[in-house]
Amino acid sequence: MTVTRLTDAERDSLLAELPEWQLRNDGLAITRTFRFADFSESWAFMNRVALYAEKADHHPEWFNVYNRVEVTLTTHDADGLSARDAAMARAIETYL
Repeated sequence: MTVTRLTDAERDSLLAELPEWQLRNDGLAITRTFRFADFSESWAFMNRVALYAEKADHHPEWFNVYNRVEVTLTTHDADGLSARDAAMARAIETYL
């Protein structure tokens, strides 16, 4: 299955829609850091996202320390951002 990389215009539109997300320096991924009250809340958030990721068969790169979760979205098959990342970022926003 071929996964198409977002155009610059599509990427810019996504970032305008989701202003809390930042374009990674190399332009191939978007990132966001989430902060929660404590570890339990951050872990619950990660569980909700994980269930979506399994259903979507698209998994975030993430890092967790106590109340902080750092998320990076990219599509390796597209060598950059794809519609799958856009869908994942939008879904993540609903799990806050």
